[in-house]
Amino acid sequence: MSKPLQPTWRQIPGSVWALGFVSLLMDVSSEMIHSLLPLFMVTQLGASSTIIGLIEGLAEAMALIVKVFSGVISDYLGKRKTLALLGYSLGALTKPLFAIANTSGMVLTARLTDRIGKGIRGAPRDALIADITPAEIRGAAFGLRQSLDTVGAFLGPLLAVALMLLWPGDFRAVFWLAVVPGLLSVLVLFLGVREPAVRGEPARHQPLRLESLRRLGSDYWSVVAIGAVFTLARFSEAFLVLRAQQCGIPLAWIPLVMVAMNVFYATSAYPFGKLSDRYSHRRLLGMGLLVLIGADLILASQSHWAMLIAGVSLWGVHMGMTQGLLAKLVADTTPRDLRGTAYGFFNLVSGIAMLVASVLAGLLWDALGASTTFYAGAVFCLLTLALLRIKPISL
Repeated sequence: MSKPLQPTWRQIPGSVWALGFVSLLMDVSSEMIHSLLPLFMVTQLGASSTIIGLIEGLAEAMALIVKVFSGVISDYLGKRKTLALLGYSLGALTKPLFAIANTSGMVLTARLTDRIGKGIRGAPRDALIADITPAEIRGAAFGLRQSLDTVGAFLGPLLAVALMLLWPGDFRAVFWLAVVPGLLSVLVLFLGVREPAVRGEPARHQPLRLESLRRLGSDYWSVVAIGAVFTLARFSEAFLVLRAQQCGIPLAWIPLVMVAMNVFYATSAYPFGKLSDRYSHRRLLGMGLLVLIGADLILASQSHWAMLIAGVSLWGVHMGMTQGLLAKLVADTTPRDLRGTAYGFFNLVSGIAMLVASVLAGLLWDALGASTTFYAGAVFCLLTLALLRIKPISL
């Protein structure tokens, strides 16, 4: 008599669950800071929207660009956990820099250093998930990690709200407390994640060798192109926080905007990740873009707090529908021994696009107002939908 089939979530390897909780703890730490950082910069440091957009764009671009090199190195060494540990450790140790920052330049230094840590850990972690998860449940595994990551992304702002109510206006005290969950994430990674055994010696591909890049294939590069245009449509979430300030929400409660977004992100990422294992990828990406267009139109045209929450909630749903799916598509279109490199180059191109998107968003915000920024995001969504129809990719 055959054993009953286990539910999908029970088939996901324990190390993937551990990586999810590592992401959860680090996101609690990061979002305690990032949900308050735009307000800190505006109210305490006198920064403009353009400066905030530049800092956010440079920081996120740095993280994604560094992933190229960490991904290539993880393929070359055949070891991914060590690089992930290095990246998470760097992220944890840079949190105190935010607490002592007294100029926009110091905030930029802290953000860049923090995002270098994110860049170091990102590609090896994603490649590790792909390595240890059976192909038939890979979408669910990426969705699970993304869900747990996003649980941390809404717990962090909740803690920030509670602490700002306890210590009114004391941004720096909140930033100091954010160090604790960051250090815990490193401990969970060290104790809870096992790297799969590699038979024989690793392939030892020469880093960034042209022959290796050719093996990635046209389907992979089509995914890269789609991901880049998609990123242009999804600028930094710091502008969601600034939009909340414009809507007249009290300072201490503004981080709840990020809570709303991340609740919907967390609850949608795993179901849509699981769905991606058996549903048309092209249609799922298209649906996610339509949801983002709806979010942009609401955020551009409405200023009531209830409509603001509706807009950021739709933003969260679109993230749940698309981010794990894009990670799955990278894994599905590349050979195992080049996955780190593949994630690295995907994130390099996306990083450049994020820099352009965030700087453009800040310039439009200062010159023409918040509405223009969100309308521009909707236009880039339409361009991505057009690209989905014309790119010759097996989605």
